[in-house]
Amino acid sequence: MAEEEKIKKAKKGMSPAILVWIIILLVAITGGFSSFYVVDETENAVITRLGKYTQTVGSGLHYKLPYGIDKAYTVPVKVVQTEQFGFKTVKSGRNNEYKNNIGAESTMLTGDLNIVDVEWIIQYRIVDPKQWLFGVYEKQQTIRDISRSVINTLVGDRAILDVMGSERTSIETLALDMMNENFKQLGLGINVIAVKLQNIVPPSGVQDAFEDVNKATQDMNRFINEGKEAYNAEIPKAQGEADRQLQIAEGYAAERVNMAKGDVARFNAVYEEYKRSPKVTKERIYLETMDEIFGSEKKPELIDGELSNMLPIKQLKNN
Repeated sequence: MAEEEKIKKAKKGMSPAILVWIIILLVAITGGFSSFYVVDETENAVITRLGKYTQTVGSGLHYKLPYGIDKAYTVPVKVVQTEQFGFKTVKSGRNNEYKNNIGAESTMLTGDLNIVDVEWIIQYRIVDPKQWLFGVYEKQQTIRDISRSVINTLVGDRAILDVMGSERTSIETLALDMMNENFKQLGLGINVIAVKLQNIVPPSGVQDAFEDVNKATQDMNRFINEGKEAYNAEIPKAQGEADRQLQIAEGYAAERVNMAKGDVARFNAVYEEYKRSPKVTKERIYLETMDEIFGSEKKPELIDGELSNMLPIKQLKNN
């Protein structure tokens, strides 16, 4: 009772003006706290006024109308977000990560009517905060549904060996384009920057057979690469040898042609001298020929070793 009497006395002693100023001060303080907001460097803020979109602002300190008239919704536009399909990475108590397989969404039917388990991830960024907030209600579920639909379509158009081997990169590229096209039509406000296929395994009953096929394919590719390597090593060598032989032949041909031209020029010179003085030229040619025959250190086959007879000239003396 004593405390209630004290409160009543305090209220009676407080003037209306003071109460007004206290109320004004409280309103100003609460209004100040609800008027300013900070946007992180990795975020944008979407501002609504009485529930209607007004603007999108970047990072920094900003002002808005207080008391819920303006509301700010922050959106992480610079953060790469990831969705996992067919598995889920779970953190253990010791901060170690391990994979928890989710078989239902990863089991697919291939184009050749085989069943295969496909695990994949997508990475995306928010590029339009307004569309991200107000375009689609179930954002994450829509992303997962579209991604599963695209991967199922691409896997269903290919044989199981192509999905497991040569068509992986093609599937990733086509899936990226198809997902972005679908998300753009839906107005989701995101852009997929990567699609990565993880484990692609056949059913457990035939897995050994597929591993043998993959091993044989790898061996085939290895042999092809080794053959190309040997081809690339031998062909330039053979081409070089062929070029060398051609150069030798061309050099020999040029030498013979030049020698023939020299002989012709020499014969023409002798002929010109012969036309001017036939007798002198005949005598000179005869003497040069005899000098060439008998002036050599090696005895010509025309004379026998003992100089007793001329060969093959017949003996002319009478018997």
